[in-house]
Amino acid sequence: MGSQLPYAPYDPTDKKEFSYETVLRRWPTILTGVIDELNQQCHGISLMIKEGSVPKEVGDVKIEEASSIMNKISMLKYEMTRDKPLNPIPNDGELLSDIYNAELKALSENGKDTWFTAPWLYAECYLYRVLRSYFVASQQWRQFDPFLSQKDKTFKHSRTSVLQLAGTMHELGIALKPDDGQLEVVFRQMIQMSLWGNATDLSLLTHVSISDIQRLQAVGKEAQAAKHEFILKDDQDAAWNHLKSMVNGRVDFILDNSGFEASIPLLIVVLISHRLQLFTDLVFADFLVTYTPHVNSVVFHPKMIPWFVSDVTPLDFKRFFSLLKPEFFEKANFEDDADGWEQLSVMVKRWEAYVEQGVFKLSVPDESPLGENTQGKADFWTSPYPYWDMKNLAPPLYEHLRSSDLVIFKGDLNYRKLTGDIKWPPWTPFAESLRALAGSFPILSLRTNKADVVVGVDRAIAEELDAKMGNKWRIDGRQVEKFFLYSAVSLI
Repeated sequence: MGSQLPYAPYDPTDKKEFSYETVLRRWPTILTGVIDELNQQCHGISLMIKEGSVPKEVGDVKIEEASSIMNKISMLKYEMTRDKPLNPIPNDGELLSDIYNAELKALSENGKDTWFTAPWLYAECYLYRVLRSYFVASQQWRQFDPFLSQKDKTFKHSRTSVLQLAGTMHELGIALKPDDGQLEVVFRQMIQMSLWGNATDLSLLTHVSISDIQRLQAVGKEAQAAKHEFILKDDQDAAWNHLKSMVNGRVDFILDNSGFEASIPLLIVVLISHRLQLFTDLVFADFLVTYTPHVNSVVFHPKMIPWFVSDVTPLDFKRFFSLLKPEFFEKANFEDDADGWEQLSVMVKRWEAYVEQGVFKLSVPDESPLGENTQGKADFWTSPYPYWDMKNLAPPLYEHLRSSDLVIFKGDLNYRKLTGDIKWPPWTPFAESLRALAGSFPILSLRTNKADVVVGVDRAIAEELDAKMGNKWRIDGRQVEKFFLYSAVSLI
């Protein structure tokens, strides 16, 4: 596959690139975290055996299996840090092991099959699939998400942002009118919130009134101008113009996706987020469905295995609404902000009603177990392939997205898969970097730079940044890109 690419893929052979730092430090740290989590689980099981709440024979088997998994992870970490070859993934009964192994065989034939020589995108996807195989080989841990407690832990500290956003949505319900001028202001702030991954960009909308929205038509531009030095490519105008042309349209928000009857417009979200990002994604979807005439349903696409630490699984989505209560959050008390908690409750009830009505929908049943065969609805998202292979390798998914009015790809991994994570010159047009995917459906890509691959940047700007910062501007998370592409015509 690599010989067919216009440029070489990023890999850790260049120590100046972020992929080298990833293999050297990030991945071993992630694996250590999984071992620590299993140790904590085993400690808890031991206590439950002593208390009599878990039968000793059941607990002992679970601890023994966990020890086996930890040994495998320790060996994986050892081999990684010593640049050993990647091993074929066992045929464990779950999807894609044959896909990974076929690609690994091709890499081996080209001498690119070790941890510090394999293409970064392939090796990182492989890491999570091989990690999954260790749990699948057990009886007691097959449905265990080793990142679940970490996802919960980070969200527990998000009370302030959650209540702020709930208050904002409450005020919008009072003040916002179906006027494109007002909706555009809020849309742009929602984009900022989604892009930067926090609620601070919606702070201008707190306690909003009609006059406030009118004022924000000026102030909002100033606020965005303050971030302009960090924005490499901004297609908000094109994205908004496209969105407002839609009436009850369908938007795929990649985040993740599922089929509806043709008569039901959809917003499809591919979930790549940790808990707060999932919350802000739901807020954005709520805004589009509740307050604009342009979108009237949303489909969320989860990953079917624990993926890149923080990605959303069906279980994550199913239990998420139940977490949005004071008792879940760190140092939260209902009396501290009764209005805020009430506003949150109203919003969550609306979301739950949307789920009940099919306005918000998961692409797979929310009770789907980890590793389930989804008949092409979700497995492509956890393959090692770039998205330009979607038409050939995932025809049902491709055809579904073809019928969308807008597909929003969020986050760095989605960007890497859109562009193939290869060494495009930074001034390569976004459309060109999409290869076979270009023109398939309207695409909006939102990404803060956290990996080396960059496209669509003015050549003079890219060369100036390279001269001043080396590759830091590509990976430090502050530089931002927003691209809009429609019918193979880049509106960048």
